[in-house]
Amino acid sequence: MEIVLSWIQSLSTLSPFSVFADICNVLAMGIVFKQDLQLFDGISERKAITTEGIISQGLVFSCGIAVFCFEGFGMTLALESSMKDKKKFKWVLGYAFLGITFVYICFGLFGYLAYGDATLDIVTLNLLNDWSSTAVKIGLCLGLAFTFPIMVHPIHQIVEGKLKESMWFQKLCYSDKEEVFEKREKYGLYLCRASQVIGQALIALCVPGFGVFVSLVGSTVCALLAFVLPSTFHLIFVGSSLALWQRALDIIILFCGFCFAVYGTYNAIVGGSS
Repeated sequence: MEIVLSWIQSLSTLSPFSVFADICNVLAMGIVFKQDLQLFDGISERKAITTEGIISQGLVFSCGIAVFCFEGFGMTLALESSMKDKKKFKWVLGYAFLGITFVYICFGLFGYLAYGDATLDIVTLNLLNDWSSTAVKIGLCLGLAFTFPIMVHPIHQIVEGKLKESMWFQKLCYSDKEEVFEKREKYGLYLCRASQVIGQALIALCVPGFGVFVSLVGSTVCALLAFVLPSTFHLIFVGSSLALWQRALDIIILFCGFCFAVYGTYNAIVGGSS
């Protein structure tokens, strides 16, 4: 199914799947919130909430996971280009980030308040084996399945753009007839998308620990994409026209992002190996 959905080349066509995925996620999280609140019995035994616990029990690890949770920022340019009124994009993006941040904080906090240090990497594993837990797992799986094609859409576009520019791909698809050439190119791109989905599935199967892997990716790739590279490019392309405080802000973001990436990667590797 993921391979078939990856062949859809328009974000507008994928939007109904995104809406369905959001509905599944909201319903599933609602059930999790309900069970978390029923199990909540105070914060006296929740050591990680104390100042000492925050420092010693994985602040950087948690930050890596938090950065990973916003891996969707790779969709920013694609979403902006697909909007009818691009002037409203900044407001839509801002409200979306605020809402998603609030949901993420509540989801993580309520889960820890309910299960404490026994909270697993995937909180659904803490749920009881009843119909509501099964509904949550099905809903989250459906949400992930229908969100995945949208998240990898920019990757497909970048890879296909490089393929179309490459000489070997053009020679592979070459034909005297234009219709035959277009058909070969089309099937070649379909095969490329399918291979990417299969490769990503194999990588997911090889992940030993979900939480450690998420923190590692958040501290490396996502931190570079979110903090280091944007500030670097901003300084390179428009740095000469920026005010002093703007350049200073870019440098601070660059420095903090780089330090976080280095230490977060080290922390995730050491924590995963231990």
